[in-house]
Amino acid sequence: MSFARMSVSAAAIIAVSATAAAARDQIRIVGSSTVFPFATAVAEQFGKSTEFPTPVVESTGSGGGLKLFCAGVGAEHPDITNASRRVKMKEVKTCAENGVDFTEVVAGYDGIVVANADSGPDYELSRAQIWEALAANGPKPTTWDEIDPALPAEEIEVLGPPPTSGTRDAFEELVMEKGCEEAGGEDCEEAGMEIREDGAFVEAGENDNLIVSKLEANDRALGIFGFSFLDQNQDAIKGAVIDGVEPTFDNIASGEYPVSRSMFFYIKHAHVGVIPGVIEYAQEFVSANGPDGYLPELGLIPVGDDLMASNKDAVENLPALTVDNY
Repeated sequence: MSFARMSVSAAAIIAVSATAAAARDQIRIVGSSTVFPFATAVAEQFGKSTEFPTPVVESTGSGGGLKLFCAGVGAEHPDITNASRRVKMKEVKTCAENGVDFTEVVAGYDGIVVANADSGPDYELSRAQIWEALAANGPKPTTWDEIDPALPAEEIEVLGPPPTSGTRDAFEELVMEKGCEEAGGEDCEEAGMEIREDGAFVEAGENDNLIVSKLEANDRALGIFGFSFLDQNQDAIKGAVIDGVEPTFDNIASGEYPVSRSMFFYIKHAHVGVIPGVIEYAQEFVSANGPDGYLPELGLIPVGDDLMASNKDAVENLPALTVDNY
């Protein structure tokens, strides 16, 4: 059964709500592969501890999730989407065009790591050196020691996420743009942060666990993914030091690690009170990343007290994120 498109009339809203309730009683969540393990943990706990069915969580990538989320209102569209970067203005506009009102919640913090197998060489890199290695408009070296003789004499092979990934967006902004500036590159906010496509950088899909597996099989390669995947696989892989700082839980939480970011989830207003348990799930996620929650044990960096209060208020009152207040 499918939804009719929402209209401004109360009658249409009632009709849509009735159809939604009949169509689906299980929460559907899409989005970031980095947020996926945290959302899955919350969904499983939510299913065990409440009367609601366990939500379905899909790893579609941040961009893919927001595309699905903003496509419309109705049982065929997801209720919540996760993102490892903030929604973009063009996505807010697409949501508005399709009648999708939504609220933003900060899920927690994460670091982006550059890692390799434990059996491989140790790397201490600056963002400028990473830019030199990966920039489409940079020097395009073949081996790391061409950038700096102190670096390993290994062929540059970096496995990373595709353009639809929030991790890719954040890596380009936090590493490629900043590295471009530090290295004296040109047009750093646009062409300067583009990643080369000649084989040195390999798009490895939205599945960060797959990148980890490939690193274990090839100790000459490096991989780019969220800190939690490093944290959960410390027996097999290790993170590179970036700008003199190790990628640790404490360094990311303090902001000392230079490649840190916020992660989010977004709640669709029209599905609240229609698809059962949407608000209750959001409340569970927020509390799970508190000081006594279970998500920090999985590698999610918790929010502070002020942001925790803001998150609770957002879930309770559902302030809309719009083009005007973005």
